[in-house]
Amino acid sequence: MDKTNYLLPLYNRLDISFVKGKKSILYDEKGKDYVDFSSGIGVNSLGYCNKKVIKTIKKQANKILHSSNIYHIKPQKECAKKIVALSTYDMQCFFCNSGAEANESAIKLARKYGNIAFNKTKYKIITIRNSFHGRTITTLKATAQDDKHKYFGPYPDGFVYADNINEAISLIDEDTVAVMIELIQGEGGVFMQDKAQVRELSKILKKNKLLLIVDEVQTGVYRSGNFLMSQHYEITPNIITLAKGLATGIPIGVMMTNLKNIFAKGDHGSTFGGNHLSTSVSNTVLNILEQYKNSGKLESNIKYFNKYIDYFIKKYPSLFLSKTGFGLMLGITLKEKVNLDEIVQLSLNYRILVLNSGTNILRFLPPLNISKKEIKIGFKRFEKIVRKLNIRKQ
Repeated sequence: MDKTNYLLPLYNRLDISFVKGKKSILYDEKGKDYVDFSSGIGVNSLGYCNKKVIKTIKKQANKILHSSNIYHIKPQKECAKKIVALSTYDMQCFFCNSGAEANESAIKLARKYGNIAFNKTKYKIITIRNSFHGRTITTLKATAQDDKHKYFGPYPDGFVYADNINEAISLIDEDTVAVMIELIQGEGGVFMQDKAQVRELSKILKKNKLLLIVDEVQTGVYRSGNFLMSQHYEITPNIITLAKGLATGIPIGVMMTNLKNIFAKGDHGSTFGGNHLSTSVSNTVLNILEQYKNSGKLESNIKYFNKYIDYFIKKYPSLFLSKTGFGLMLGITLKEKVNLDEIVQLSLNYRILVLNSGTNILRFLPPLNISKKEIKIGFKRFEKIVRKLNIRKQ
């Protein structure tokens, strides 16, 4: 591997490079296979080299990749229609390129709503401690993690942090326009919000004509078993943001909302957002995943994967405390003195890809269509690591 560095040192990269993938297996430069329980941090919803996705990319590349949003884009309109139908909400979509951009769009929309919907301007947005909403200046400030705010100020005003949903309710005041939450915090420990508290928050916001923004960048696109995690919570947000799994590796983001008459022409936009390539691929991905969900295979996969997580927690109580998360967005809480980084590295050594989250959570985000055979192989390798660590602790 070339050690010459022409890249800014922004990532704590593991010492490996992948050259190809098939289904839920990646291959390095030496041809070694790795079971992927991370899916590019929840991006590769259909794993690698899906035949229908490849066919869509080739077909679109032979026609047109990009024009501009000053012209009509047919696959973008089709994709918006599909997303709205799958959501079951009466909404419209704005397309961009990432989760951060989708969240930035949500914040701008909420701020405009706060400016025009009330006699006195409302601008404050409450977010939840340990949330993660992006790395732009504004979405970084929305991210309620103090250690990520060093060096980059001054920041835009108007963000308030609550330790939990109940405190968010108590912090709502005359300047508040919205509360922005992740129903499961991806970077913040795979922590799942309490359903009753979220529903109470939604009720209070609706009563006061304030906005509920749900960041589903990681939880959306069937990762929970339903198209949206919001559907499990039986709430109707005003704004939902999506990205990651929408196009299984092609950059795309979506801000969808029931506030249809707030943004005017020129208020917002994107050069690349929703172009022919990204939305064509997304249409294919959504069709595949809808069929996969309706067939019962997704639910079967979720149960099978969860059984393995439950097995490890029960069998190795000296290492593991509990399971966190939902669907195929899962975490294992490690006991004290178990080194998270060491497990991630050992997993790589044993040819499994896993992720960390927070300070003591091992995170699993496999492709949604990962086969039972691939799950079994991956966890068989994982148990070798666990046994090694368990012996060390005894």
